[in-house]
Amino acid sequence: MLTLHEVHAGYGGTRVLHDVTLHVPPGSIVALLGANGAGKTTVLRVAAGLVRPTSGALLVDGEDVTGWPPHTLVDQGVCHVPEGRGVFPSLTVRENLVVQCKRGDEEKTFEAAASVFPVLGRRMDQLAGTMSGGEQQMLALMRAYIQNPKTVLLDEVSMGLAPIIVDEIFDFLRTIAAGGASLLLVEQYVTKALELADFVYLLHKGRVAFAGEPGELDGEDLFARYLGHAA
Repeated sequence: MLTLHEVHAGYGGTRVLHDVTLHVPPGSIVALLGANGAGKTTVLRVAAGLVRPTSGALLVDGEDVTGWPPHTLVDQGVCHVPEGRGVFPSLTVRENLVVQCKRGDEEKTFEAAASVFPVLGRRMDQLAGTMSGGEQQMLALMRAYIQNPKTVLLDEVSMGLAPIIVDEIFDFLRTIAAGGASLLLVEQYVTKALELADFVYLLHKGRVAFAGEPGELDGEDLFARYLGHAA
């Protein structure tokens, strides 16, 4: 269980999140939706230890981990896949995978990458920065597989990708969820996110405007909440 409890957070003197409480139960997929600027990325950055709340708490399995550094949260099973292509462009695919895996697990990691994303198996000796955006995103996502995390924080992992690649990535998300990981998913493809999710939170101007199951939202209600017009 990963929980943000009554979190207020921001940057400098600007507050972005206001009293945000959010739960990611074990083995669940939680979609975090909202318009641009609603505070979704800040929620993920708080959960990853990159932004410390000004008040409130971050808890992992009931333990207060507020203020813990990101690498310590990784040890607690939290994996953050940020927006953008999170790869080392000057390293090969193989070298990028070595950076992510434990010493001695290299061959197993290469085999896993080729199994999950066959294109990576054919690109092992190619510089990551010369691959397509979709291929780079597949490589970035492998950390969510290699590290065997408890909770994966995913920030717009489909942004700018062709629909066929988006479908592959959502299939991958189902795979890691089926393996027991919980997902907290910020996603521009709202319909796909709702189809995948067990629970959904909707942010509006840094506040939770809705928390519940996807079936509780219809299209008009979702649009109204995005705009902040819902009752």
